[in-house]
Amino acid sequence: MSGDALDQDPAELRRRIDNTKAHPARVYDVFLGGKDNYPVDRAAAAAALAANPRGYLDVRHNRDFLRRAVTRLVAQDGIRQFLDVGTGLPTAENVHQIAQRIIPDSRVVYVDNDPVVLAHARALLTSGPEGRTDYIDADFKNPAEILEQAAKTLDFDQPVALCLVAILHFVADEEAYPIVSQLLDALPSGSRLVLSHLTEDLNPENIRAVQRTYTERGFTFVLRSRAEVERFFTANGLELAAPGVVPVHHWHADGAAPVLDQPEPAYLDSLDDIEKVRYADINDVTDADINVYAGVGTKG
Repeated sequence: MSGDALDQDPAELRRRIDNTKAHPARVYDVFLGGKDNYPVDRAAAAAALAANPRGYLDVRHNRDFLRRAVTRLVAQDGIRQFLDVGTGLPTAENVHQIAQRIIPDSRVVYVDNDPVVLAHARALLTSGPEGRTDYIDADFKNPAEILEQAAKTLDFDQPVALCLVAILHFVADEEAYPIVSQLLDALPSGSRLVLSHLTEDLNPENIRAVQRTYTERGFTFVLRSRAEVERFFTANGLELAAPGVVPVHHWHADGAAPVLDQPEPAYLDSLDDIEKVRYADINDVTDADINVYAGVGTKG
């Protein structure tokens, strides 16, 4: 693991974990049905769900976009290297599992700066014998460190897919655009940018209510328009793949979003609303449910 991240003293790691303030990675984990979160994260997720009762569809469809994008890039384009920044907590079907199932020698580097993610990062390193996975304990706002550490695992002479999935809306403009440019500048021709981003273009009333719940908890939370999301591609000379920047559920939809086996009705009824989310079938999505744009671009 890069930067000797796994060698950190467990006591020091515990000291780094702030369980008094919600963290985006852990709130996201709540919506995905994970257990690696704290009451403050569950409270933030519950407040967001109360503000937008079908808001879990944004989170789940965002995750399913990553599944579809990685699958297409590996199976159709032969991409075998991924740099996943802001990866969040391990969940079902991480990037390396999808990629290595198709091309076993695929290489994946994950990047996050949440100590809770670090504490569970070994689950991200279960590479197949032919491939490689690595984890970098680093902040998105330090791209030079990310690139330096990633180069130990990835071959920057060959195309790399840079995954910035549901991370940029936590970064202000004056940092977001330059950092994306710096990361892309280091990647060779043929590399890809896989990006998703929250917006108020689609269903503004719902997402603005969610935005308030996050900003009240101290998050930077930037809702960007389609043009502002497209700028991450166009400003860096990338060619957008069809269908362009579109609502996330329309990006090469395949109707195959995974659904957990349904529990007994009595058990389901006993759960809080936020706990029921993990069992929801997200294939019933409508345009009125979604507040996320997604797109993939190629570096010339």
